[in-house]
Amino acid sequence: MERLLDRVNSPADLRTLSDAELEKLCAEIRDFLVHTVEGIGGGGHLASNLGVVELTVALHRVFDTPRDQIIWDVSHQTYVHKMLTGRKALMSSIRQYRGLSGFADRNESDHDAFGAGHAGTSISAAAGIAAARDLKGEDFEVVAVIGDGAMTAGMALEGMNHVGDMGTRMLVVLNDNAMSISPNVGALSRNVNKFRLEPHYRNAKREIGSFVELFPLGKQMWDGAKRVKASLRELMVHASFWEQFGFEYFGPINGHNLHELESAMKAIHDVEGKPVLLHVLTEKGHGIPEAAADPVKSHSGTFWLKKPRDPSAPAPPPTYSQVFAEACSELLENDDRVVAITAAMLEGTGLAPVHKRYPTRVFDVGIAEQHAVTFAAGLATRGMRPIASIYSTFLQRGYDSVVHDVVVQKLPVIFALDRAGFVGDDGKTHQGFIDTSYLRCLPGMVVSAPKDEAELRDLLYTATKHDGPFSVRYPRGTGPGAPTDQPMREIPIGEAEVLRRGKDVTLVGFGATVTQCQQAAEILAESGIEATVVNARFAKPLDEDLLLELARETGGIVTAEENVRAGGFGEAVLSLLAQHGLADRLLTSLCMPDEIVDHGPQATMRALHLLDAAGIAASTEKLLRPPRETPASTTVGSPG
Repeated sequence: MERLLDRVNSPADLRTLSDAELEKLCAEIRDFLVHTVEGIGGGGHLASNLGVVELTVALHRVFDTPRDQIIWDVSHQTYVHKMLTGRKALMSSIRQYRGLSGFADRNESDHDAFGAGHAGTSISAAAGIAAARDLKGEDFEVVAVIGDGAMTAGMALEGMNHVGDMGTRMLVVLNDNAMSISPNVGALSRNVNKFRLEPHYRNAKREIGSFVELFPLGKQMWDGAKRVKASLRELMVHASFWEQFGFEYFGPINGHNLHELESAMKAIHDVEGKPVLLHVLTEKGHGIPEAAADPVKSHSGTFWLKKPRDPSAPAPPPTYSQVFAEACSELLENDDRVVAITAAMLEGTGLAPVHKRYPTRVFDVGIAEQHAVTFAAGLATRGMRPIASIYSTFLQRGYDSVVHDVVVQKLPVIFALDRAGFVGDDGKTHQGFIDTSYLRCLPGMVVSAPKDEAELRDLLYTATKHDGPFSVRYPRGTGPGAPTDQPMREIPIGEAEVLRRGKDVTLVGFGATVTQCQQAAEILAESGIEATVVNARFAKPLDEDLLLELARETGGIVTAEENVRAGGFGEAVLSLLAQHGLADRLLTSLCMPDEIVDHGPQATMRALHLLDAAGIAASTEKLLRPPRETPASTTVGSPG
């Protein structure tokens, strides 16, 4: 039997459906979403997309996209939007190499008005689009869809403040599901309680309650009044809060009721010349009981459909995030100065179990990286050793705080940069491609990367002993499998490690590339090339004596790193060699390309950009044994 979904290939097709058909369509969309995510290996953003099915359908029925512009915050919840805007047949390729992006992408469709992958950007982008519309005398609607979790991002409130000041016509849809990835934290994601916390209000309420309860049925009357009052207070406080920003407030409304959604959106058209906030209540994972029951686990996949692990099979190796979290737990246990901080990423950074064990020493500050860094700086001024666990791609957002609040004051804040280098399926907005560059230029900042899981533990321990800013970058996924049951040890800062000796060339790896360099040396040995392999460990400070020695004693140096060349580890080595008249001893720096890298498996990206063992070996051999020139061919004519 044909599905209704098969008939929907554009937003216009939605407008031909009856109410009963729309309800059936939403159920089919949810089924399609589950099968799509399951089909790509059970990974992908699921719960957030299940929660916005009716909201997405309503938006595309009411607004004339792509003429009207819809800007999705974070945009991990755009799977339904993609399905309804001509990309349904390609959904099986989502997050796959050369397939659809898991986020909004301006290169993918005219319906994707603005690309994103970080939270808090939608309102500012929508404000810019609305301002351009007004300046050009155009006439179309601008809609920003943002979750309540993303509202903890300071940038979102900055955008609200500016939009209210401009007074321009646009709609902000606040998708309130009380979740980002972890449950939301912070005063803003809770109700604004200013009225009920005011002492005069509390005293008056207590006195009136005592008086009313003296009458017959007084207690029942007072309990009922409190329930009515609570409902009115919720509405008034929500409305007054947003109206302080200059917005007209509508809501809250049921985000899973299509009729209610469409009625509200159509009514908003009557609000002329000012911004509007529509408050929509949704449930993450809605419509799929297993997903709704555990929106944290279903955020990134169909966990309930995965086959149980064979108990006789060897346990999978821990990820770097898990190793980091276990090390943190040990450090917190053994050093009262150590605390951990994350920005709405307890699960992503592995800190959720550590937070459960040490709830007063592991801080989730919400989607607020800049605040997280300065909060860590404040802790450091009082003798604490804060570990700020932030993805490489997200620490960019807190860079001013890193410079102004940590580096300038020489404070001992430890930056644990998860997802450094090629990130895999999340793609463009999540690649950790510049953290070495933006940290290496900062005075006094230690920039380090472990070769394996055991060294990650050692570097974190070393960082807690250092009296200044210290960064440790590590990749997504699993490492080479080094044991993590040994006591942590302190590593001399700036000391590299020679893993293999050879006279012909030196391969210097930084972080995840060290293992690839070791394997490349094995490949080169088969061709008669003897390579020294060095685990740099530190991009700043460098092990200058060792690098200069190897530059002079071997055929030259090849560096390998998962960071761009500009400002990276390779440039640090080149600068050192140039200072000593040895610039020609740096044969090449293998690194991430000078381009925005799309999504795809880490192994694929490493092979594509010559950062796997085969690529490092081939690049090195080509430099040491350039191909001979082929003599010009001679054309022999036929006898005359």
